[in-house]
Amino acid sequence: MNMELSRRQFLAAAGAGVAGSALGAFGFGAVESAHAKAIRDFKLVNTTETRNTCPYCSVACGIIMYSKGDLKKGESAEIVHIEGDTDHPTNRGTLCPKGAALLNFVKAETRLKYPMIRKPGSDKFEKVSWDDALDRIARLLKDDRDKNFIQRNNDGVTVNRWTTTGFLAASATTNETAWATYKVVRSAGMLVFDNQARV
Repeated sequence: MNMELSRRQFLAAAGAGVAGSALGAFGFGAVESAHAKAIRDFKLVNTTETRNTCPYCSVACGIIMYSKGDLKKGESAEIVHIEGDTDHPTNRGTLCPKGAALLNFVKAETRLKYPMIRKPGSDKFEKVSWDDALDRIARLLKDDRDKNFIQRNNDGVTVNRWTTTGFLAASATTNETAWATYKVVRSAGMLVFDNQARV
C-alpha cells in the first residue's frame, strides 16, 4: 500500500506523535503508574552491609555480606546475600566458584556453629560454651608450656623454646592481625609456626 504524504501532513503527524509521547512521559497516562506497580523492590533494600574476607584459601578476597534483621532492636540477623567487594584491592569484586557459593557455606546444616569437645574415652562430641572452650585451650597451653619450656640449651645459652606445641595461623587476615599473631606465638617461645597458605 502506497501512502503519499505532503511535507505538511508528515510534520503534523510527527508533531502529534511527539505530543502524545511527551504527555505519556510526563505521567498523564496510566502506563507509568502500571509500570511502577509492576517493579519489585530491590532485594537488598533494608539490609545491613558488612565487609569481610573469604574464608577459603590464602588469597584473602574481600566480600560483602548483606543481612536482614536489626540487632539494635533485638532481632537476629540472617545473611541473605554475599558478593565480591569491588573496593577490595585483592579481588576487585570477583570471586572464584567457592567464594561465589559462600551463602551455601553459611547456611549449610553440617557447618559447625559452636565449640565441641570429645572427652577421653567418649565416642561422641558434646557442645560446650565459648567461655569453657577458651578456658580449656588456655589451661592446656599453659600446662604444656610450663612442663616443656626450654629456657637454656646444653651450652647454657638462653633460647626460650617451646617445641611441643605448634600454631597454624589463618593466611586470610590483615597485615596487622598477622603481625600480632606472629608476635604472640614467638613471644610464647613456639618454634612450630605456619599458616594455611603452605598447607
